[in-house]
Amino acid sequence: MVTAGRGTVLVARLDNAGDVLLQGPLVRAVAAGAERVVFLAGPAGADAAALLPGVDEVWTWACPWILGDPPPVDPADLAALTERVRALAPDEALISTSFHQSPLPLALLLRAAGVPRLSATSVDHPGSLLDVRHRIGQDDEVDLPEPERALSLARAAGFDLPDGDDGRLAVRRPLPPTPYEPGYVVIHPGASVPARAWPAQRCAEAVEALADAGHRVLVTGGPGERELTAAVAGTRGVDLGGATTLPEMAALLDGAAAVVVGNTGPAHLAAAVGTPVVSLFSPVVPAVRWAPYGVPTVLLGDQDAPCRDTRARVCPVPGHPCLTSVTADDVVAAIEKVRTEEVSA
Repeated sequence: MVTAGRGTVLVARLDNAGDVLLQGPLVRAVAAGAERVVFLAGPAGADAAALLPGVDEVWTWACPWILGDPPPVDPADLAALTERVRALAPDEALISTSFHQSPLPLALLLRAAGVPRLSATSVDHPGSLLDVRHRIGQDDEVDLPEPERALSLARAAGFDLPDGDDGRLAVRRPLPPTPYEPGYVVIHPGASVPARAWPAQRCAEAVEALADAGHRVLVTGGPGERELTAAVAGTRGVDLGGATTLPEMAALLDGAAAVVVGNTGPAHLAAAVGTPVVSLFSPVVPAVRWAPYGVPTVLLGDQDAPCRDTRARVCPVPGHPCLTSVTADDVVAAIEKVRTEEVSA
């Protein structure tokens, strides 16, 4: 185990906001044993990185081998990042990846920048690129929740959570104030990957059903989802599409009785503020890894559908049956279930 004051540590996670939020336990473990933590994030994850307790500085870089819509490889861009890391002169770096991503291209860049100690989870032989080659099970396919998978890398590198840290997701507090009295239900209809989205018509039906059941309903979404959120909110929900920053979204979710959302960033943001989640979960990725972590959760959707474990971005099955099979009544019942679980916890 490392001792406190291990200098500057660079932590890298280069994909989406939800992926970054799941690094929270890893970051807190590193922060407990380092003097300074710099987080290298992709454009979609930088705001989430800034919400993580333990992060001192966030760098943003568009990675050409991780992002779903990657930029072209630009030698000048790679050289600029290399020189920036060289100037930072971190004492070590941890490269966190999902099971299907390789840490080795970034490890090569960081090694070329002079980082003396590199740790990552790697199935592929890393040669001299890694000092700590972490492996999870024989084939790196052990089904751990993603926060635990990331934390296992921190522990392999010699870091661990401080006493009293329960290893759940978390955000920096205090959060911004909101104009809404707590106790509402949030529906977030969008998803970064189409295969993981509950159909808009079903979302609109859920707003109506929840309103009929006596719930106040807020509908959230990003700036590019205003048309979607307006259609879903209708006349009985509050349309907040494009109206919140990520910290403001965290504050809204913090005040919710429950959140209805697919397998996308706000599901993990809800978990990070401790709010129960009704998860419209498409099985294109395993729920055991990616379901909301550490909070009362009801998983809706056919987890044995033909799309299971395909990692498809667009549903490969006509009609999107894994999620279209979920009804508004299912959601109303699930809301009552997670609220009961929260009260009894």
